[in-house]
Amino acid sequence: MRSETQTIQPLGGQGGAGPVLVGRGLTKTYGTQRALDGANIQINAGDAVAIVGPSGSGKSTLLHVLAGILPADSGEVFLGGRRIDQLGEAPRSELRRKEFGFVFQSGMLVAELTAQENAALPLLLGGASRSEAMATAREWLGKLGLAGAEERLPGQLSGGEAQRVAIARALGHRPSVIFADEPTGALDTRTGAETMQALLAAASATNAAVVVVTHDRDLAASMPRMVSMRDGKVQL
Repeated sequence: MRSETQTIQPLGGQGGAGPVLVGRGLTKTYGTQRALDGANIQINAGDAVAIVGPSGSGKSTLLHVLAGILPADSGEVFLGGRRIDQLGEAPRSELRRKEFGFVFQSGMLVAELTAQENAALPLLLGGASRSEAMATAREWLGKLGLAGAEERLPGQLSGGEAQRVAIARALGHRPSVIFADEPTGALDTRTGAETMQALLAAASATNAAVVVVTHDRDLAASMPRMVSMRDGKVQL
């Protein structure tokens, strides 16, 4: 068992195609409902995986357990060969900050911060200087087609632009894995497709794996790999 006070050393976007994230025998119960029932999954470096399934199948719970947001009742989670499911809350928080990026359906941008400040936020929280964080944020916003929009507030952005800011925020610290929970759910079909293309292209540039939970079968079918869930199990 890893010491809960041990500092998490960043993987920094692993090279190669070996496993970066592995979940084995994962269970999670809410009251009488078993959300995960022995789920197993392996995500390789650079993978782009869509997790699909009916409502209540365990998709979001699996994402939250793999990302260290929720602890599993039983089972194991490994990141780069390191077991992470037994970490306490403080090291799990550090892990999420250093190794993972997150894109949610609503973007979850801070309304009072500019696009550039939002994109720089994880770097600032991780201890980077303001000048370094803002320069990295500006670079990613430019790569994602938002050059010139750096000083706009979230309320001045379209839905697709806001999601691109969220992608820049997720990628700035070069995470090993990006988790996206219904990232196109609030977008129209065309904007959603463009947003996913931007996410996958940007993640590929750093060899980050992408794990997407979605109800959109067309979106899932467009991704290199699709995993189905039913009754808390990953279907083989």
